[in-house]
Amino acid sequence: MFRLIRTERLTKKYGNFYAVKDVSLHVKQGEIYGFLGLNGAGKTTTLEMLLGLTRPTSGQAYCLNTPVTLNNFQLWEQVGYLLDAPYAYPELTVRENLSIFAKLRRLTGSKRIEQVIETLNLQPYADKKARQLSLGNRIRLSLARALLHEPKILILDEPVNGLDPAGMIDIRELLKDLAFNHGVTILMSSHLLDEVAKIATTIGIIHKGCLIEEIPAKTLKEQLREQLVIKIPDHIFAYRLLRVKGIETEILEENTLITKEQAVIDQPEKIAEIFVKHKIPLKHLSVEKETLEDYFLRKIKVSETK
Repeated sequence: MFRLIRTERLTKKYGNFYAVKDVSLHVKQGEIYGFLGLNGAGKTTTLEMLLGLTRPTSGQAYCLNTPVTLNNFQLWEQVGYLLDAPYAYPELTVRENLSIFAKLRRLTGSKRIEQVIETLNLQPYADKKARQLSLGNRIRLSLARALLHEPKILILDEPVNGLDPAGMIDIRELLKDLAFNHGVTILMSSHLLDEVAKIATTIGIIHKGCLIEEIPAKTLKEQLREQLVIKIPDHIFAYRLLRVKGIETEILEENTLITKEQAVIDQPEKIAEIFVKHKIPLKHLSVEKETLEDYFLRKIKVSETK
C-alpha cells in the first residue's frame, strides 16, 4: 500500500542533545497511525519536522511522496494539522473563526464551514465567542479548522488530551470515519496508549528521541504476555514462600502478587495446592493478559538496556 507519510533517519539535535534521532516511520494511505511516547519523547518535534515548522539536523521527511521543505506551499493544500494547544481568535465566534481560516485557505462560500460545524457537533456553539468555549469545544474548533480544506493527510498532536470521556468517543468515531470511509491518512501522537489502541491500525513507539518499534495494532495485541494474578492477605509471606519453591514472583501492590512463569500460568492449580498445604487463604487466582500500558513500559525498559 502507498505510504503517504514517511521519514528517513529524521534527526533533530540541539547542541549535544538529540530531541529526535534517526527516526524512520511509515504511514500507509487511509490508516490511523498512533505515535506513542512519554512526554518529552520527541513526538511533537517529529511532527513539526513533518510539517516543515522545524528544520531537521539531518534526514528527510516526506508527505504524499514529496520531500517536506519550507517553500513547498502546494503540499500544505492537502495537509491538515493540530499542534500544541488549540488556537482560535478569542473575541470571534466559532463561525467567524472558521470564516477567517477559510479565507486564508482561499475557500469560497459558507457551505464547507457549515459542514465542518455539523461534523464536529459545534452547531450549539456556532455563534459563541471562542473564549467562552470549554477546552473540549476549543479542540473541536481546531479540528474543524484542520478539516476545512478536506485534506488527504491529518497530523494531530495529542488530539484527545483534556477531553472528557464523551468527547474522546466523539473524536475517536470522527477519526475512524475519516480514515476508513473517506481515505484520510491520519498520524496522531499521544501518551494515552489505551485510547489510541482503540482506533489505530499501526502503532509506533518513540522513546528518548528514538523510534523503538512500529507494529500493526492486531499484532500488538497478540504480543501481550499472560500473567497469573494472585490476591492473598499476607502477600509478603506468600511472596517468600513462592520464591523458596522456585517460582519467580513480583509484588504488584498490597495483597497482590503476579508471576509470568509459563509453567505456572499453564497450571495455576499448583499455586492453589501450595497455599492449601500451608493453610494460607487465597482470595483470588486468575490468568490475565498484561495491559497495553504494561507492554508499552516493557518495551521502553528493554530499549534502555540496549
